Amino acid sequence: MRSSDILIVDDEIGIRELLSEILQDEGYSVALAENAEVARQLRNQIRPALVLLDIWMPDCDGVTLLKEWAKSGQLNMPVVMMSGHASIDTAVEATRIGAFDFLEKPIALQKLLATVQRGLKYGDMQANTSLSLDKLGKSEPIQELKRQLERVSKVKSPVLLTGEPGSGFELVARFFHQGNTPWVTPAKLEQLADAPLELLQKANNGVLFLPEIGQYPRRIQQGLLFLLSKLDRFNVRLVCSCSRPLQELLVDPECDNRLLTALSSVIVPIPPLREHAEDIIHLAEQLLTELVESKQVPPRKLTTAALNALRQYDWPGNLEQLRSILKSIALTAETDAIDAPEVSKVLAQFKHEKPVEETGFDFNLPLRELREQLERRYFEYHITLENGNMSRVALKVGLERTHLYRKLKQLGIKFSRRTAEEPSSS
Repeated sequence: MRSSDILIVDDEIGIRELLSEILQDEGYSVALAENAEVARQLRNQIRPALVLLDIWMPDCDGVTLLKEWAKSGQLNMPVVMMSGHASIDTAVEATRIGAFDFLEKPIALQKLLATVQRGLKYGDMQANTSLSLDKLGKSEPIQELKRQLERVSKVKSPVLLTGEPGSGFELVARFFHQGNTPWVTPAKLEQLADAPLELLQKANNGVLFLPEIGQYPRRIQQGLLFLLSKLDRFNVRLVCSCSRPLQELLVDPECDNRLLTALSSVIVPIPPLREHAEDIIHLAEQLLTELVESKQVPPRKLTTAALNALRQYDWPGNLEQLRSILKSIALTAETDAIDAPEVSKVLAQFKHEKPVEETGFDFNLPLRELREQLERRYFEYHITLENGNMSRVALKVGLERTHLYRKLKQLGIKFSRRTAEEPSSS
């Protein structure tokens, strides 16, 4: 029985159910998303082993979602695009961004299963050839990170890794993993609430890695609190990661401060890539070599000018974004030698389209006031867009309704309780 987690993203319920039934019959575990917003929420909670992503959806097309994941460093799993009426140009664009493959609807059973099998194998290969901590670089920030990890490794307390999205949390977490011992990451977050002892049993004498705990809903947080009290019994090293600022979590009413307190005894910050930019050239060459050797891209080399162009970018998606963009560049390069113009062309797609001055925000305000200003405009926009239907607003912004109402009250935004309780239309 295979336990690989596959995320199916398609707005047509018939297709979602059919694909789910086929894959579950083959022994795969499956998660479903009816639109891009739900897919974002699920991706923030856990990294699936593979994603089947429809191109045409009403709220956001699949190619746009693929770009978002690439930009944020979350495109570190194979994504297979699906469409019944996509052009060749669309398929090529998706592949260039980082999609693993493309399936045309209606999808033949054998073609589906073969593609899924290849995708999962490719994902395993990515994990097996990923950077080891020793290869992260030789700069002083990385040397300090290593020294801190070595100190922390001598105590058995839970470890909280903090940093920006795409910072290579799992890579750093594996520093604590000893050979021939379990390495466990939950296939589904619900396991933390429904079967925490089962998870600990699997991780007995090994490492339990929990990514992005800042995205966990209340029920999952409570399960994690219970699990923390049983770590010693199973001799499990718990390593968590969080890309949300801890100060933000402390004032979030949905975050249980008892959990933050329990996890804050050992905090290891991971430096963003721009703070050790001198390592970018080394990392880029190493990543490209691994992509070529694992046959994910054709043989390619980066020129000195191309490497300098990579170094000058600020990498908001950090290590995972560097890997995704290198793959995209290598797949679309016309010659074996990748030069600066090819790098600049791809990087231009991930830069802000509008200068900051055109956003209409007063950047002279204190950060807290500016954040409130942005949040107020954000929620007012979605309330207007959904004609006051708060069920749909909650779905769009990715919050439970009780949390949404509390947030709107904090921001002084008025809304109608009558429309708040109307069911969302499909």
